[in-house]
Amino acid sequence: MALPVVDTDYLKEIDKARRDLRALIASKNCAPIMLRLAWHDAGTYDVHTKTGGPNGSIRTEEEYSHGSNNGLKIAIDFCEEVKSKYPKITYADLYQLAGVVAVEITGGPTIDFVPGRKDSMISPKEGRLPDAKKGVSHLRDIFYRMGLSGKDIVALSGGHTLGRAHPERSGFDGPWTKNPLKFDNSYFVELLQGESEGLLKLPTDKALLDDPEFRGYVELYAKAVLTILFHLPSLDIHSSYNYLLSSFPTLRFSQDEDAFFRDYAISHKKLSELGFTPSSSSGSKVIAKDSTVLAQSAVGVVVAAAVVIMSYFYEVRKRMK
Repeated sequence: MALPVVDTDYLKEIDKARRDLRALIASKNCAPIMLRLAWHDAGTYDVHTKTGGPNGSIRTEEEYSHGSNNGLKIAIDFCEEVKSKYPKITYADLYQLAGVVAVEITGGPTIDFVPGRKDSMISPKEGRLPDAKKGVSHLRDIFYRMGLSGKDIVALSGGHTLGRAHPERSGFDGPWTKNPLKFDNSYFVELLQGESEGLLKLPTDKALLDDPEFRGYVELYAKAVLTILFHLPSLDIHSSYNYLLSSFPTLRFSQDEDAFFRDYAISHKKLSELGFTPSSSSGSKVIAKDSTVLAQSAVGVVVAAAVVIMSYFYEVRKRMK
C-alpha cells in the first residue's frame, strides 16, 4: 500500500483522532489493551529482512489469531470506531497513536508521535513476539532482531505497569502492580521487592534480575525510592517505607520515575517507528527536554529527597523527647 500524504488535513485528522482516543480509552478503561495492540503490531519487525513492524497488519484475521495476540480483536474493534470517523488515517498510524495516548492518559510520559506509516495486509509468521515463559537469551534474540537494545528491553518491560494477564489469553493471571491503570515505575519497585501476593511476575520479568545489564536498569528505574529507604537509620525498611508513604503519599510517584519516563519515551518511540522513516512533511516533532530542564529535574529530586530525610529525622527527634 502507498504511503499516506501527510498534509494539513491529515494532521488535523490525527489531532481529532487523538482526542477521540483519549475519550474512548477513558470511558472504556482500555489503556492496557490499546498499548498491547500498538506493541504487538510493531514488535514483529525484523531489521534484517525489513519485514513486519508497525504497519497495521495485526488487523488481519491471520495475524490477530496468533496465540500471542489473543484478545487483541477487542482493541482492533475499539480502534475501528475511530477509524470510521477519520478514514484518511492509516491503521498503522492509528494503532501507534492509540498506544501513545494510552500511556499519556494513565499518567505516563509524553511520547513524540510522527505520522506517515503505510498500511500492509501481509502478516509475518507467528513467533516473532516475546514468549513470557522464556528467559534472558530469548529476550535478547527477539528485541535485537527488531534492532532494539538492552536498555530498550528493560524500559519497555516497564510498560507492564499497566494491565494484567488473563488466563484465557496467555495462561497467566493477575496484574503486575497494585494499580494496573496507572503508568508509573511501580513495576520495577515490585520486581525488586520479590514475590508479592496477588501480583504477577513472569519468567521474562524475573529474567531482568538475572542479567547484570538488565538488572542495572531495573535498579536505576526504581532507585530513588529504594535509596531513600535504605539510608533511613533506626527503622527497618518496611517501617521506613510505611512512614514515607503515610507522611508523603505523593512522593513515591512524583520524584522517582524521571529516569524511567525519559528512557521509556525514547524506547517506545523507537518501537513505534521500526522500519518507518518519517518524511519532512510528517509534521512538527515534539522537542525533547534540553539539558537545562533535565538539570532542573535532577535538582528537584535532590531537594525532595533532602526534605524527606530532614522530615524523618525531625519525627525521630520528636519521638525521643
